[in-house]
Amino acid sequence: MEKIYRREDYLNKIRGFYQDTMIKVITGIRRCGKSYLLKAIIEELKENGISEKDIIYIELDSKKYKDIKTPKELEKAIDDLIVDNSFKYLFIDEVQNVQGFENVINSYREEQNYSIFLTGSNSYLLSGELITKLTGRYIEVEMLPLNFYEYVDMKKNMGKEVDINIYHEFEEYIRNGGFPGSVKYDAYEDKLLYTKNVINQIFEKDIKSHKKIKDKALFEVIEKFVVNNFGSIISVGSIYNYLTKEEKKSIDRRTIKNYIEILENAKIIYPCDLFDIKSKKVLDGEKKYYLADLSIYFALNTDNRINYGPVLENVLFSYLKSLNYSLSVGKIGNLECNFIARRGIDEYFYIQVTKSIDDEKTEEREYKPFYNIKEMYPRYLFMTDLVLQKNIAGINNVNIVDFIYNKEDLK
Repeated sequence: MEKIYRREDYLNKIRGFYQDTMIKVITGIRRCGKSYLLKAIIEELKENGISEKDIIYIELDSKKYKDIKTPKELEKAIDDLIVDNSFKYLFIDEVQNVQGFENVINSYREEQNYSIFLTGSNSYLLSGELITKLTGRYIEVEMLPLNFYEYVDMKKNMGKEVDINIYHEFEEYIRNGGFPGSVKYDAYEDKLLYTKNVINQIFEKDIKSHKKIKDKALFEVIEKFVVNNFGSIISVGSIYNYLTKEEKKSIDRRTIKNYIEILENAKIIYPCDLFDIKSKKVLDGEKKYYLADLSIYFALNTDNRINYGPVLENVLFSYLKSLNYSLSVGKIGNLECNFIARRGIDEYFYIQVTKSIDDEKTEEREYKPFYNIKEMYPRYLFMTDLVLQKNIAGINNVNIVDFIYNKEDLK
C-alpha cells in the first residue's frame, strides 16, 4: 500500500470542514500534491470511522475515468458508486477535465448529503470564475509545492538519506525545488528532468491552449522575462519597454497584462503588491512576482548559480504563505522593506531578507528601513549566517534555514 505523506499545514486548513456541506476546492500548480492531499483526507476519514462505502473517489486523470468528458458522464460515474442514502464524502480529482462540471457539483451540494472535495490544476476553472459557477458557499485551499521543512521531512518519511549538514540540504532544495514527485529521485539530473517535464505539462496543458494566447512565441518571451526577474519590482510598463527596445517587438500593453494574468492563474507566479507604509495604500502598477517553486527558474535556465537575494525571499514567501500570511512589499519613500506579513487581526510583521550582513554597508542597508518605520510591530531580519549578531533595537536576527527547518512561526 502506498504511503501518503501528510502535509499538516494544509490538512489543518481543511480539517474543520470535513463534515461541512460547503464545497472544498484545492487549487495549485500542477504536481504540487493536491491528489495526495485528497488521499490523506480519505485516510483520516477512515481512521475516524467513516465507512469505505461512504467515500466516493473519482480521479479523472486515471485510466478508469479519463474518458469522462461531459457532466452527464460525471454524474453517472458518481451515481454508480452510491450504494445507500447515508452521508457521503465525494472526492473528484482534476475536475476541470469535465467541461460544465459546476452544474453537477451544485446539484449534489444542494442535496445537503455530501461533503464535496475538488482539485484542479487549471485555475481558470477554479478561481475567478468559481464564484459565479459554484452556487452557495465554498472554500479554496491553495497549495504550493513542498517548503524546506516538508522537503526534508518527506525525504525522511521515504527513508532517504538526509545530509547531516542541513545547509547543504537547503542548497539542494533551492536547486531541486519542492515538487513532491521529484523527491523520489536521487540524482540531480533526474530531479531536473522530472521538473522540466512538469513545467512542459503546465505550459502545454494549462497555458498554451488558452484562447487568450494569440502569439505563443511572444508569450514565451514574456513568461521567461517574468520568471527570470522573480523577486524584482516589475510592471507592465517595464516589460513593454524591454519588448519594444530590446526584443524589437510590437505589442499592446493589455496583451502583456493578459499574459501575466495567465501565468498567475496557472499558479506559476504569485504577485506581491507594493504597499506604501506612510499612506497605508497599495501602489498601483508595480509588483514583485515570486515563483511557485524555484525549480521553475532552474528548469528554464542553463545557469544554475544561486542569486541568494531573490532566492531567499522566494523561499520565505512560500513558507509564510503556507502558514496563511498575506504578504506585501513595504515602501518607505525610496526604501524598501522586503515583506509586510499579516495574519488575522493583530498579527503584523516587518521583514528583511539577506544572505548575510558581513560588512557595514550591507548591515546599514538592511536595518535602515526598520528605523524609518514608526509602527512598533515586530521586525525580523532573516539571514543564512551561522553566527548571528545579537538582536538590535528590537530587531530579531533569525537564521532562515533553521527557522523553516524547525517549522517556526513569527511571533
